[in-house]
Amino acid sequence: MLKVLLLFIVLIVGIVLGPLMSGHQGYVLIQTDKNNITTSITGLVIIFLLLQFLLIFIGWCYRRLKRTSTSTHSWIFGGYKRNRARSQTKQALLKLAEGDFKQVERLMTRNANHAEYPVVNYLLAAEAAQRRGDYFHTSQYIEQAAEVADKDQLPVDITRVRIQLAQGEIYAAREGVDKLLDHAPRHPEVLRLAEQAYSLSGNYQSLIDILPSMLKVNLHNEEEILKLRQQAYIGLMNQVIAEKGDTGLKVWWKDQSRRIRNDIVLQVAMAEHLIECDDHETAQQIILNGLKQQYDERFLLLIPHLQTSDYEAIQKMLSQLLKQHGATPLLNSTLGQVALRHGEWANAESAFKAALVQRPDAHDYAWLADALDRLQKREEANQTRSKGFMLTLKRDNATEA
Repeated sequence: MLKVLLLFIVLIVGIVLGPLMSGHQGYVLIQTDKNNITTSITGLVIIFLLLQFLLIFIGWCYRRLKRTSTSTHSWIFGGYKRNRARSQTKQALLKLAEGDFKQVERLMTRNANHAEYPVVNYLLAAEAAQRRGDYFHTSQYIEQAAEVADKDQLPVDITRVRIQLAQGEIYAAREGVDKLLDHAPRHPEVLRLAEQAYSLSGNYQSLIDILPSMLKVNLHNEEEILKLRQQAYIGLMNQVIAEKGDTGLKVWWKDQSRRIRNDIVLQVAMAEHLIECDDHETAQQIILNGLKQQYDERFLLLIPHLQTSDYEAIQKMLSQLLKQHGATPLLNSTLGQVALRHGEWANAESAFKAALVQRPDAHDYAWLADALDRLQKREEANQTRSKGFMLTLKRDNATEA
């Protein structure tokens, strides 16, 4: 382009200055052995320009011819390889649907560099090799995919973490997930892999931190997110109690937000941990506070396991629940178990009988028999035990059938 521009400039100058020099053109003499060639300066310039245009045209024709030759060669040989790679990729996808991972690996890697998306071929080959348990080739294909992916490394990193999780390399996967979240914090697949990696590695706080992002990208609905949060906090409880005991657990619980401390599932889990640690006073406080906020039978199931001296507070709460929610079988059974634990045999008898009227239960029959024994009602106690035994047999036979 620069040469053409210079030629046009010279031509324009010639056109402008030509008429001015028409009377002073002078001449040019070119002498050979036999001939003398005479011309004007203007004519010489025109001849020079024509020769330049001729040389440029010849050069353009040569480059065009060379480019056409290269394209033809590429079309003949490269096109064949691309078509073959496309055909092998289609065959590999069919084999993937069949579950023939050995053929998937073989077809995906043959002519992979000539495929439409080589990185996809290598990544699918890596997953196929991993499914066969060939970890060496799995790693090799991942590296080849990283080379051809150039700057778009996200699919490669996602596949690497997915394979690490499948191979049980949990901590390596967790490190990979941390890096992925830095680059793509709201990518659905990254968040899904992060959920797995954090859950399996026990990194519950990190799992809690990504729950809002998981909800925003609709990876889970609100109910599922709530369950994940509860499971994560229960995991944190287990870690705290293992490291710091019940004292550290109580400190940790006080540091949580009101929303967490008012979660029924977490309150029940906290009370269970405290009962296991023989801190029955604190467990009772959590259970009674939870029942004041909302009636939930999971609290009632924990009450018989409490060993506290404040029996009146428990009895008062159960009486209030009876007035508010009616005499349910579980409420009556809980009243009977509490009365039985504190030696109130008559109250235990009436409570268990009321529960059994509403629904038969082998445990209630056994506890009622114990209360009747204490009240010296031997015959009735034996009859009650027989009813409980027959109920157990019926249920066992129904389960076997």
